[in-house]
Amino acid sequence: MAARRIRQLGDPILRVRCTPVEDPKSPAVRLLSDDLRDTLRVAKKKYEMGRALSAPQIGAPVRVVLVETGKFRATMINPEITDVGSEDFLVWDDCFSFPNLLVRVNRAYRASLSYTDLKGKKVTMELEGPMAELLQHELDHLDGILAIDQPIGLDPFAYKAEWGEASQARGALRTPQAARKFRTRYIYRHRQGCPPRSAG
Repeated sequence: MAARRIRQLGDPILRVRCTPVEDPKSPAVRLLSDDLRDTLRVAKKKYEMGRALSAPQIGAPVRVVLVETGKFRATMINPEITDVGSEDFLVWDDCFSFPNLLVRVNRAYRASLSYTDLKGKKVTMELEGPMAELLQHELDHLDGILAIDQPIGLDPFAYKAEWGEASQARGALRTPQAARKFRTRYIYRHRQGCPPRSAG
């Protein structure tokens, strides 16, 4: 068990389509899960953000994602989105592999997910809002797709520091880290047909 180096934008492994795990209960998968957990916790403290981490981000090109958000914790092996809803929403996406950058992307507001856990049990989940966009982001990693490949609208990129300063000047947000907290309110306003308080 150890915190590992998070691979950064430009590392070829981030563009690899990851291979499925054959034995979810193997010691190697358990070790990978522990390393993902330790790496995520260190990264959260360093960057003051983060809810999940995918295996290729620590150099392992296999289909495993670790999620820790609120009280929910799971190692997702061979996760797959099996269905998405018809409603989309816009989010400012960030990533440990380019931690100073925000990208405005479009995500499905609802999605159905299936995965295998560390005990080999099949799990299904119905996702909505922040959890739906999170898992879409992480599963994109498993296919070598990054948020920067999917920008939406004019000026879809922003450095966090610059975006935070501009938002503060407009009275929208007080710190760059507030982007994550802002999402729930932004989702609600967007679904209600209201303009966002900050266009980024």
